[in-house]
Amino acid sequence: MADRVIVVVGAGIVGLAVAREIGRRRPGDRVVVLEKEDRVAVHQTGHNSGVVHAGIYYRPGSSKAVLCVRGRAMLRDYCAERSLPYEECGKLVIAVDDQEMARLDALEERAGHNAVPGLRRVDAAGIRDIEPFAEGIAALYSPHTAITDFRRVAEAFAADVVAAGGEVRTSSPVDRITRTASGIEIGVGEQVLHADRVVLCAGLQADTVAGLAGGDPGPRIVPFRGEYMDVVPEKKDLVRGLVYPVPDPRYPFLGVHFTRRVSGTVEVGPNAVLAFAREGYRRAHFEPRDMARTLAWPGFRRMARQHWRTGLEEMYGSVSVAAYMRRAQRYIPAIGAADVVRGGAGVRAQALDADGTLVDDFRIDRLGAVIAVRNAPSPAATSSLAIAEHVVDVIDSKHEDSR
Repeated sequence: MADRVIVVVGAGIVGLAVAREIGRRRPGDRVVVLEKEDRVAVHQTGHNSGVVHAGIYYRPGSSKAVLCVRGRAMLRDYCAERSLPYEECGKLVIAVDDQEMARLDALEERAGHNAVPGLRRVDAAGIRDIEPFAEGIAALYSPHTAITDFRRVAEAFAADVVAAGGEVRTSSPVDRITRTASGIEIGVGEQVLHADRVVLCAGLQADTVAGLAGGDPGPRIVPFRGEYMDVVPEKKDLVRGLVYPVPDPRYPFLGVHFTRRVSGTVEVGPNAVLAFAREGYRRAHFEPRDMARTLAWPGFRRMARQHWRTGLEEMYGSVSVAAYMRRAQRYIPAIGAADVVRGGAGVRAQALDADGTLVDDFRIDRLGAVIAVRNAPSPAATSSLAIAEHVVDVIDSKHEDSR
């Protein structure tokens, strides 16, 4: 008989990594993963650009910094064991003018604190040695930044869960979570599951599902759509690896960049525009209930008042390929609007506090026997195995939140 029943809500890469880690660490427990879609890795995981980050950007000592550095090494080893694609194609973070140099200096210091392996600074000639068609006055080069296929990684995690005796139930949307004297009841339509512990990894629905368990209304998930351009085959060989701008520290987004995929194709993007639906992968997709929840959140109104100009610029780039590519051409001038076609899109589950702050770090709350992953944006896929270790440590801890 199982020691405990642990239910994981959400079969994205984080939820599946958590379920896999439970199976590894507590083989006597029964693990059940519930996913509302008809297959795993449908949303953020399935629309991920595939970049395995090395830890350049994150505040030293933060959960992102610690878990990304550990998670990258764990993921590299896992992909090698499972013969999954993993290519260390390297990344350049390029400054194109003097204004960006101070930010590049700060980024280099931060990356040094995070012990990013092999990181070095290069000048304009060094940039061209690494990426012959890129331009800039200086850059940070991370040779161990890699690319993979996170959908395939998530599918492998799901197979591990099942192989260890767990279950992955798709087409199983959770609509209620009730605490009882004997544990927790999870409602999936007319079906009820009894659990001793529950882990919520609901991504784009993180706040909604946490609310079912009695969690605070904030942070609220505000969806941002990231749109990609595909470089035409004739120009894809102009990019060898990954070419990024120096990010704006005011935002948790990395800016439009060039990404080589494990398939050999090259993408440009993503931008960051407000999505009018939680799962709004198309510009025309509008869900009144989702928009009402976004507009009603005081944090959204405060953020909008502060950053409306940037929002308008992002929206203009969304409708104009020429405007979109003007930003990208600062780094690789030879690839312009005529050299790309519209590609896919993803939606980022960006947590937003009531004061208007875009939550940057991972946020994991404990509500008694329920652990809620409230914010897990990039580099969550890179960090997934390390996040899973942390969550299982929380499950096994003695502390119980009073809520």
